[in-house]
Amino acid sequence: MNQIQELGKAGEALAVEFLEQRGYCVIERNWRTNFGEIDIIATTATHLVFVEVKTRSGLGFGHPFEAITPAKIERMRKLAHAWCRQNASYGFKIRLDAIAILVSNGKGHVEHLKAVY
Repeated sequence: MNQIQELGKAGEALAVEFLEQRGYCVIERNWRTNFGEIDIIATTATHLVFVEVKTRSGLGFGHPFEAITPAKIERMRKLAHAWCRQNASYGFKIRLDAIAILVSNGKGHVEHLKAVY
């Protein structure tokens, strides 16, 4: 695993911890199809939440949220729809969220945007 992959994996672990501390129940991580991946799938009391996580070690390539383009959001919507077709959605409302992790001095700063579409 290269350094960028390790940073991404650490960022996703931090995002899971962040969500769980706020009462989310993580039901899947890194769910894949042949056309993409959803980083985290979680539930709240009322929502089924599909989460895209972007981790950066600096702002040289922009803020992590800047990497979530309209095309990425559209792919997330298609992936969420595919997941719901394969799994019971339990009657939850569906929501797409984004989490940005910015690592500085060995610590990760987490920002969470709800309903990004």
